[in-house]
Amino acid sequence: MNTVFLILLTFFLTVMQTVILPSFSLFSDRFDLLIIAALYLSLIATHHSMVIVLIIIGCIMDSMSGVPFFFHIFSYILIYLIVHLVKRLIFKQSITFLIIISLMAVLIQHLLLFFSTFVRQETGPPLGFDFFLLAKQAFLGLMIIPPCITLLHRYRRNWLGITKRIKKQMAETYRG
Repeated sequence: MNTVFLILLTFFLTVMQTVILPSFSLFSDRFDLLIIAALYLSLIATHHSMVIVLIIIGCIMDSMSGVPFFFHIFSYILIYLIVHLVKRLIFKQSITFLIIISLMAVLIQHLLLFFSTFVRQETGPPLGFDFFLLAKQAFLGLMIIPPCITLLHRYRRNWLGITKRIKKQMAETYRG
């Protein structure tokens, strides 16, 4: 049932990012909402099979966005690896840990975008890169990602409780 929860989460965040939020002018400069899913998967992962899930999510976003292919895949896997490493070394599940990894995740995506902009230019510094947008999205990431991770943890716990009760009721109903 975790798989169904992750599919619904990915579908919800993808629809929010690609369909709903672009129609509002207030959310025109938003960060990648699927960073929330990548961070959440990094926090709940007990083994490295989540990398496959992040590759699938990255493929979905790479095919839907206009950035070079493997941008989202690479950024989600990089976020996963860094969070997983920091989680093993520090192992703190506090709000400061969530704030730090939220800021780090938004910055990782922007550094990858900055690097790709820098590589594509022939000479001179990448003057076309919008540093104000980076600051705005980092601030939004600090304000939005930690509460979303906390809510996702609560929703997943409720989801697991509901599915456990449904399985128990089905087992009692079809028991003999």
